[in-house]
Amino acid sequence: MEKKKSGFSKILGTVLVLAILAVVIFTQSMYSINEQEQAVVTTFGTPTTVSQPGLHFKIPVIQQVQKVSTVINGFPIGYEINTNQSIESESLMITSDYNFVNVDFFVEYQVSDPVKFLYASENPVSILKTLAQSYIRDTIGLYPVDSVITTGKNEIQAEIREKLADRLEKEDMGLHLVNITIQDAEPPTVAVLEAFKNVETAKQSKETAINNANKYKSEQIPAAEAKVDQILKQAEVTKESRINEAQGQVARFNAMYAEYLKNPLITKQRMFYETMEELLPNMKVIIDDGSGSTTKFLPMESLSGK
Repeated sequence: MEKKKSGFSKILGTVLVLAILAVVIFTQSMYSINEQEQAVVTTFGTPTTVSQPGLHFKIPVIQQVQKVSTVINGFPIGYEINTNQSIESESLMITSDYNFVNVDFFVEYQVSDPVKFLYASENPVSILKTLAQSYIRDTIGLYPVDSVITTGKNEIQAEIREKLADRLEKEDMGLHLVNITIQDAEPPTVAVLEAFKNVETAKQSKETAINNANKYKSEQIPAAEAKVDQILKQAEVTKESRINEAQGQVARFNAMYAEYLKNPLITKQRMFYETMEELLPNMKVIIDDGSGSTTKFLPMESLSGK
C-alpha cells in the first residue's frame, strides 16, 4: 500500500511539473503588439519585422522578440526638458558676425525601420543628436546674431532640417526626422541682452532718420527741379536775347562797314560827329588863361541855351 502511494505521488509530481512547464512554454510562445509599435523577431540571427497589431506566436528559445515604438519621440538640445534649465555646453554658439548667442532646439524623430534601428548602429538616437548639434552649430555660424534672434529663425530651421534629413537618409539608421525647431534664442548674459536691445533701438532710430531724410528728399526734389527748370528757361531767354543783340550789332557794323568802303572820309567824319554828340553833353570844360584864374563851363548844352 505504501509503495502504491509513493508511485502515485511521483506521477502526480511529474504531471504537475509538465503542466507548469507547458504553461511556461505556452506563455513564452505568445506576445502582443500595440497599435503604435512593431516587433523584430530574430530566428537564428535573422531578423524580421512584424507590424500587425494583436497577439502573435513565436518559438520559445529559438526566436527572440524585441518591440520598437513607432510613436513620434523627441529630445531637447540646449536645455533640460524637466527643469527647463539651460545647458550652456549645448546652447552657446557663435554667429557669423562673431557674437555669442544661446539657442535651444527640440528634435522630433520616428522609427522608420525597426530592424535597422536595432542593428544598423549601436545607439541611433545618440547619433542623431550628435549630427543635429553639428549641423546646428554649422548653420548658426552662417547667420548674423540679428537673424538668429529675430527674423531668421524660420530660414535657419528649414536649412538645418534639410541638412539633417539628407544625412539621416545617407546613414540609413532606421530613423526619420519629423521636425527640428528653435525653442528660444537670446544673448548669453543680461549685459549682452541689454546691449543687443540698445543696438536694436539704434537701428530703429537709424531707420527713422533714413525715412525722414527720404521724406525731405521727396519734398525738396520737385521744388529744386522746378527751380532748375525756371533757371534754365531764364538762361535760354537771356541767351536768345544776347544772340539777337549781337546779331543786330553785327548787322549794323556790317552796314556801316559797307558805307565806309563806299565813302571812307565821309563815314569817318560822320562817326566822329556822332561820337562827339554822345560825349560832349556830359563833359565839363575848364579854360585856364595862365593867370591863375579859371573859368569853368558846365555841360556844353548850357552854352547853347538849351
